[in-house]
Amino acid sequence: MAGTMPHAIFVETGLDDGTTVAAYAAELPGCAVFAASDIEATNEMPRRVGRFVDWLRDAGEEAPSFVGDNWYEVERAAVVVTPDGLRRASFSLDDLPPSDFEFNRYLRWLELAREQLADALDLGDSLPDAALRAIAGQDRGLAAELGAPPAAISGGPLDRLYQARDALTAALEGAGATGDGVRRSIRLGIADDLRLAERLQGGVR
Repeated sequence: MAGTMPHAIFVETGLDDGTTVAAYAAELPGCAVFAASDIEATNEMPRRVGRFVDWLRDAGEEAPSFVGDNWYEVERAAVVVTPDGLRRASFSLDDLPPSDFEFNRYLRWLELAREQLADALDLGDSLPDAALRAIAGQDRGLAAELGAPPAAISGGPLDRLYQARDALTAALEGAGATGDGVRRSIRLGIADDLRLAERLQGGVR
């Protein structure tokens, strides 16, 4: 039955100074492909979904099964350059609140993604300070967008990474399932943690 069931992809352009495109699986927040072109990103999505589902199940999480491998782009948006840096793209689905069940499940996925990154960092020879600062900064920015007060973080890049994620998690829990930007924050938090973890484990992007 391959190819019989269509599944939606959202495409984000303009990452890494315009050299990278991200494709997100609409049905799996945080499941993303980062590639040099939209065609490469969307073509890789069926394999990425399979790995993402396996990752969840290996961690004891329930994960949906997908019929067919027909993944197609339904929406695209570009990152926006602001005085404070880049603001990542938003999509129409990001405005749809998850159910309470989905919200709690996605929070667990967010925690699993940070654990995956922590494991990759433990195995590395050195810390990618710039990448860690970028993720910590994004977590703080997302927490602020959710209405949380500015988080005071200190210490080295690794300390700041965990403190910023604590701030984002607290902001998500405070906002609840119906909070504006909740789905987007979770999507980006999971996707970027897994992206860096895979880079550290030998992935290209």
